[in-house]
Amino acid sequence: MKKYALILSDMEEKIRQGKYRPGQKLPSVRSAAEAYGCSISTITRAYAELEKRHVIYSVPQSGYYVVVKPGEWRDERDGSMIYFATVLPDLDAFPYLDFQHCLNKAIDIYKYDLFTYGDPLGLESFRHTLVSHLASDQVFTKAERIFITSGAQQALEILAKMPFPNGREAVLVEQPSYDRYLRFLETENIPVHGIARTAAGIDLQELERWFKGGSIKFFYTMSRYHNPLGTSYNAEERRAIAKLAGKYGVYILEDDYMADLGADRQSDPIYASDGGEYVIYVKSFSKIIFPGLRLGAIVLPERLLKTFYAYKIYPDTSLLSQAALEVYIKNGMYERHKHKITGLYAARMLALNESVNRHNEPGLMEVPDIRSGIYTHFKLKQTVNVEQLLKRLAERNVSVVSGKGFYLSNYLDKEKFLRVSISQTGAEQIEEGVRIITEAVRKGSR
Repeated sequence: MKKYALILSDMEEKIRQGKYRPGQKLPSVRSAAEAYGCSISTITRAYAELEKRHVIYSVPQSGYYVVVKPGEWRDERDGSMIYFATVLPDLDAFPYLDFQHCLNKAIDIYKYDLFTYGDPLGLESFRHTLVSHLASDQVFTKAERIFITSGAQQALEILAKMPFPNGREAVLVEQPSYDRYLRFLETENIPVHGIARTAAGIDLQELERWFKGGSIKFFYTMSRYHNPLGTSYNAEERRAIAKLAGKYGVYILEDDYMADLGADRQSDPIYASDGGEYVIYVKSFSKIIFPGLRLGAIVLPERLLKTFYAYKIYPDTSLLSQAALEVYIKNGMYERHKHKITGLYAARMLALNESVNRHNEPGLMEVPDIRSGIYTHFKLKQTVNVEQLLKRLAERNVSVVSGKGFYLSNYLDKEKFLRVSISQTGAEQIEEGVRIITEAVRKGSR
């Protein structure tokens, strides 16, 4: 990231955190330049950009003042509640003005294209933009192999229903896994099997047995920042999964929906070990910007292109959303926002780990050391009554999610855990929430 962008991001973060309060005067241009070790013109440019976004305003002969109060866009909720259950992005970090600018720019650029139905593959210029965007995550592909979908969910559902070249019908899913997809597979009566995944990873020998004899058409996995566990496969596991896919002709459906929220940039997806021969790569943009955008991207192996096209068939994805996101990526706003929100969530995960170390005790709960993303989980003893625990936590204004719903209905070897999200919890809430959870679990374990 360029120094100007880093300075701009830091200024926004200070305002968001309240270090510069509404109505407070910002440091002079000269003082800020000395503090950041940069030129006066760089600070002038940063202040001008903040003023353009209506975050600050200038007073002639006086200076710059904060105008936007952090939290102004937050939804109306009970301020006493600690929301470990919500998965929505932090509204304080929502890039409202940036994206509004991109929407206006997109209308100017694509005004005639917006009156057409578009292409089922998606806006062509946007797909070409995604080629370089995905390459930053070691997903190297061509625009012809990228489809734009109405969120990642649409891509997952199409793949579950369509036939695969290996002639197999069953889907293998990690247990636990993404609850909405599990319910979809069960509702649609699609043959589905589960394989255990824990904080320690996955049994690769068991995975090979399924690939070899389970009539599996694809294996659905979240290799990085898993929902609900929050964990990631290590490099050896990712390479081994890619190797097994090629050996047995089983496709890997890699749901990398949290790709942009990972602080560990050395953690490449499984796709990087396969090159796209058997790995289907799916990405969502909802967690980094906002869920209402309803845009996802899927990178398909060559052998699946025609079938996926036939099943998708309709150009049902908003052209305006695609055009606006294209502008957002090309002008560098996406990268700057990613840097900002990744740092925000990494700081919260660090706060959660520190709180767990203070309040947890040996044998009470197992909590993995997770540094990225928004999820982690608190593994409980099998003797704990989770329903009663949730009730006690709700009475103390702590909202969490039971791990029960993240399993297939007929899966027997379920672990008991709480899924914890830090997407909308500050450091003080995290500390208080972990303390309350620990007390409630201790009481329920007696």
